[in-house]
Amino acid sequence: MEFRIDSGELTDAVAWAARVLPARSPVPVLGGLLLEAREGRLRVRGLDHEASARIEVEADTTAEGRALVLGRRLLDICKVLPPGPVDCASEGARLAVSGGGVRFGLSLLPLEDYPAQPELPPFRGMVDADAFAAAVGQVAVAAGRDDSLPVLTGIRLALNGTEMTLAATDRYRYAVRTLEWKPVDAADAAGDTDVVVPARRLTEIARALSGAGPVRLALDGGSIGFESDGVRTTTRLLDGRLPRHDKLFSLGEHAVAVTGRAPLVEAVKRVAVVAEGDSPVQLSFTGDAVHLQAGYEDDTASQRLPAVLDGERSLTVAFNPGYLLDALGSFTVDSVRFHLLGPGQRALMTDGEEDTHRHLLMSVKPLV
Repeated sequence: MEFRIDSGELTDAVAWAARVLPARSPVPVLGGLLLEAREGRLRVRGLDHEASARIEVEADTTAEGRALVLGRRLLDICKVLPPGPVDCASEGARLAVSGGGVRFGLSLLPLEDYPAQPELPPFRGMVDADAFAAAVGQVAVAAGRDDSLPVLTGIRLALNGTEMTLAATDRYRYAVRTLEWKPVDAADAAGDTDVVVPARRLTEIARALSGAGPVRLALDGGSIGFESDGVRTTTRLLDGRLPRHDKLFSLGEHAVAVTGRAPLVEAVKRVAVVAEGDSPVQLSFTGDAVHLQAGYEDDTASQRLPAVLDGERSLTVAFNPGYLLDALGSFTVDSVRFHLLGPGQRALMTDGEEDTHRHLLMSVKPLV
């Protein structure tokens, strides 16, 4: 195998495929990247037991062939290569990488031990990459981190008609985002698909695909895949289902408060300086303002911001400041709406009239 390629293009291709490589693996070949050169193209593949990634780019192919090398070592090399063309060639049991007067030699791994790349599941439809990446980022903040409850570390992806719903919860908060997608055919539009995808994997995929335009979504009962412009990736689904949010988000009679999102973020950060441990930040809403307060006894902080409260003369709620900042940071609108039942009860944050992004938080006991 022998080919020439621009160092920047090689780095991007290797970085894309290396995303799925395990940090540690008892099977050495799973730390490898498979390079395939043929017909003026370079294909780079990576996989582990849960996910796979493949990218295909143009390259000046002198001799066709395949080589398996340690992926993270190759990525480290690519990052320090001088700008310009790079020559890669198999030389016995090594891969030579040279360019700009620099030369590296990498030991080859046994090709016969490398597992077959999983096939892409059946295509189900198209979704805009940027809209999808934004939506995944908005709900991922609510996904659990406790691996003893695997399903809570995932993001629910539900398809119904032309609407895609993404949702995540760690039992203390629940984020939901809806967006449009385009089913392949009427059968997909009429179907009702509901799966759970590992949040970390889906976040990485969404970020990597950002800017790719329309992305093809592939899905079956065991895995999900995405493909666009010479790149494709798959990941296994999680077993189980997330709890439904319908009843949780149905608050019945409640008060609604509206305030500026960016000023509230800064105010929460400011007063939370004195909030130690699980100490909450308290929000006291009146007809035209919200008064923030944190801390106890000698160490306290407060700030007043403009706000509008409907349905009550005044209402006080309190939240874990970290959870509140995560929720506020997931919105992109200028003003955020709080749908409030009262102290110690659930509170729903929405993005206004469109209501495509909703984030549920449990309020805690207000400060004494």
